[in-house]
Amino acid sequence: MQRIHWKQDLIARVDARVHAGPVDLPADGVLAGSPRATEYLRVRLRGVYAGQASALVRASTELGTGYWAMTPMRIADGRTLWVNRGFVPAGTPLAKVRDAVPRGPVALVGLLRLDEPGGSLLQANRPQDDRWYSRDTAALAQARGIGRVARVFVDVQQERAQDQRRGQGAAPVPGLTVIRFADNHLAYALTWLAMAVLSFAAAWRSVRPRADGSP
Repeated sequence: MQRIHWKQDLIARVDARVHAGPVDLPADGVLAGSPRATEYLRVRLRGVYAGQASALVRASTELGTGYWAMTPMRIADGRTLWVNRGFVPAGTPLAKVRDAVPRGPVALVGLLRLDEPGGSLLQANRPQDDRWYSRDTAALAQARGIGRVARVFVDVQQERAQDQRRGQGAAPVPGLTVIRFADNHLAYALTWLAMAVLSFAAAWRSVRPRADGSP
């Protein structure tokens, strides 16, 4: 029952963050000290993309399988963090994704997400082959040689480039963040209650006197 209340509180807090107005990116100390407190926070950023450092990370979305287009951004306060610009279909060349990155200053609004180190449940990231199965910000930064980055990334919801001219690349589809928390704790509680009742009934049946007086 404690877990039910915890999960319901988590869902309510995340829902409030997702639908709130955007705020400035928190300071590094806040991000490092209590990352869960900022997960799915709606933030606004201004900065410049490092388009040639973009990477493709395997993704499965409502639009099908493909990749997240991850691009590092140098923001106004000097920090660098990875931005998930959105989804591109399987078979999209990395060069096309890089060519679609805005060249000048960009303003965006998106959801703050936690780092995904290591890889997916079934596959580990392979930096040496440039194969990525999770959005591991530190490993991506090391592979691209861009230095220290924040251990979070931003899922773009809205993006506005100061210079609207772009290359003939593959523009990602933003706004596909899936926010879903399984809340099965009530079912678990009822299952354990039913098992307890059945166990009690079985125990009582085994020890109660029989009608014929036999033990």
